Amino acid sequence: MVLEVALIDVTDPDAFRAAYAEARDVITAAPGARSVRMTAGVETPTRFVLLVEWDDVAAHEAFRASEAFTRWRGLIGPHFAQPPHVEHFADV
Repeated sequence: MVLEVALIDVTDPDAFRAAYAEARDVITAAPGARSVRMTAGVETPTRFVLLVEWDDVAAHEAFRASEAFTRWRGLIGPHFAQPPHVEHFADV
């Protein structure tokens, strides 16, 4: 299992939240996605952190190459202030 951590800065938090409400179902249905959680910044309300547990990095890469990712990014991407910073982590 790997944890995808995406730091997302947005231009309009309310519009992003609304788009994510629709987009969440897209990523939760992706093969290899175990859990999905979006958190909102307290000190910086335009910053969000997406946490996705994947079976492995290959499952995340397969999602990124899919039509589902195109839909996911089409829903939330217009609200990005810049491209998200994404890394994968493994338990120690």
